[in-house]
Amino acid sequence: MVRFLLLAALTTFAAAQSSAPTSRAGGNSTPPPDPPASVVGKLPPLPKGKTTVIGGAITSINPVLDQLTLKVFGGRSMKILFDQRTQVFRNGVRIPVLTLGPIHHASVETTLDGTHVYATSVHILTHLPQGECQGQVIGFDQQSRLLSIREGISPQPIVLQVPAATPVVRVGQSYFQSGAGGMSDLAPGSLVAVRFSTNGTGHGIATHIDVLATNGADFIFGGVLTFLDVPNGEMTIQDSHDNHRYEVTFDPRQFPVIHQIHEGAHVRVTARFDGSHYVATEITPE
Repeated sequence: MVRFLLLAALTTFAAAQSSAPTSRAGGNSTPPPDPPASVVGKLPPLPKGKTTVIGGAITSINPVLDQLTLKVFGGRSMKILFDQRTQVFRNGVRIPVLTLGPIHHASVETTLDGTHVYATSVHILTHLPQGECQGQVIGFDQQSRLLSIREGISPQPIVLQVPAATPVVRVGQSYFQSGAGGMSDLAPGSLVAVRFSTNGTGHGIATHIDVLATNGADFIFGGVLTFLDVPNGEMTIQDSHDNHRYEVTFDPRQFPVIHQIHEGAHVRVTARFDGSHYVATEITPE
């Protein structure tokens, strides 16, 4: 499977909220405090997977299922779990999670908890939200200028408007950056990281696009072999240059040297991205 590269930092949001905290039912009474730490401490630790910041409108809260519905950019909606571990902020100050209710503008930091999307924090905003996403291009319509991206944490594609002036820049290894780029890189299969804002109607507008890989591009990975499955032709390399892990497929019959390599060894692998996988074209022990 394609490994989606992480951005070096995720956007964190906190903004002013002019209205005072209200109860979930919309009344003016002071919201009840969160349960004591002794109670919260009995919950399992927070999931430790990668996090993704998603901006949108919280349209509903289900207090029975501890689930919120977030209408995100592109008009789609997604269900997100929360509980007493979820931190909620207004005016940059933490507020009780029981005050969480429908809100027009929110920024939700999410992660995967098993097969469910879980909110680690929610920031209530009074300004239009912004966000970042990374994933694989499904398609780009030159006429409508709509870019569809398959993002790892969302079951539905993210659809963003790409103005003609939006920078589209290749990043990563030097010889990949030196190749021809631009809007032509937004072809199906390309891996991208996108920063976007909203136009106020719930539609995302791409403000900057980093292209991480394109179909047919060659890459060189050098570092420690952290996983090796010779029969199935799969390996994972922790590259010493950027410290990222890359999953690479290979044909064992093509590389007899693979039988002399073990996990923990240092290797140099040249691989071609085929739109789905990094496929090894050369494997050399170091």
